[in-house]
Amino acid sequence: MVRGMQDHTQVRPWRTIQRRECRKIRVGSVEVGGDAPITVQSMTNTLTADADATIAQIRQLEEAGADIVRVSCPDVESTAAFSTIAKAVNVPLVADIHFHYKRAIEAAKAGAACLRINPGNIGGEQRIKDVIQAARDYGCSMRIGVNAGSLEKELLEKYGEPCPDAMVESALSHARILQDHDFHEFKISVKASDLFMTVAAYQQLADAIDCPLHLGITEAGALRTGTVKSAIGMGSLLWAGIGDTIRVSLAADPVEEIKVGFDMLKSLGLRHRGVNIIACPSCARQGFNVIKTVETLEARLAHVATPLSLSIIGCVVNGPGEALMTDLGFTGGGKGSGMIYVSGKPDHKMDNDAMVDHIVELVEARAAQIEAEKAQGLEAAE
Repeated sequence: MVRGMQDHTQVRPWRTIQRRECRKIRVGSVEVGGDAPITVQSMTNTLTADADATIAQIRQLEEAGADIVRVSCPDVESTAAFSTIAKAVNVPLVADIHFHYKRAIEAAKAGAACLRINPGNIGGEQRIKDVIQAARDYGCSMRIGVNAGSLEKELLEKYGEPCPDAMVESALSHARILQDHDFHEFKISVKASDLFMTVAAYQQLADAIDCPLHLGITEAGALRTGTVKSAIGMGSLLWAGIGDTIRVSLAADPVEEIKVGFDMLKSLGLRHRGVNIIACPSCARQGFNVIKTVETLEARLAHVATPLSLSIIGCVVNGPGEALMTDLGFTGGGKGSGMIYVSGKPDHKMDNDAMVDHIVELVEARAAQIEAEKAQGLEAAE
């Protein structure tokens, strides 16, 4: 552990999440499954044929921390632009394919790291075989993406309506096609807008196959409602150890999907990125405007990727106790000032008027220290 950092997640069995064992695949340079970190994805909403706009949005997602980005390829113009897009960005790209299997072949040639196909609308087995061959020829992995809203006609006739059993049967039947052709670089998703259906399908699928699973509650909704819905559904699965890569589907700026995804993983202790701000909801005891302060700090510290914890508490009821558990902290006091805590200990007083600038400086300095020590550790290991 890096000197000075507070670690309160160790040796507590009630905090432990035992991840489901599965094989590992690659999406370009990124590992998915096995012992690899859970990856966070989003999807562009620009016209893919507009390469400049799509590249600009992918770079915003990269800056937010996206590990993988999905790009829709609905037409020839999109796959024609895909090559330019793939060469201009750093994250691996997943080509999202529906209806036209030839778009998958074109995207593979153009540099896609992964091909997402929907069994319900990609066509018959021969078309899937052609996509498999393209994936093998160009080094792509694949995602079998089952959606409750686009299941195969025969499954809807069999089950009468979309349901977990139908979704899992669809996924496994198409997984068998890939496996029968000795293609094993694939992951699966079984998404629905109904979180009960989604969770049940993933639980069933997790016991039936050993490939990585891509989690998502599809069409979850707007920023606030979609975040809540996704956190309940995906959070319960992640808590149970299910899930190797996630996408939070929001009717919002795709960057928000990345933020919510990392916050979800951070809350469960599964992955840490950036500053985790612990803040009280504020009350009449607060010695400063907690809500405004936290809002400002979140914006000003968004560029810090180093995992750090920061407590911002309005008064001394819980402030000192919370500060014991964080790397840095500020607890409101009286007469226009409060106490700065460093590594859980009271360090110095600070006027409320200057606290935001001071806290930003402290966080940036601590992050720089941690990164420098990491670099030194890597050099020593080599």
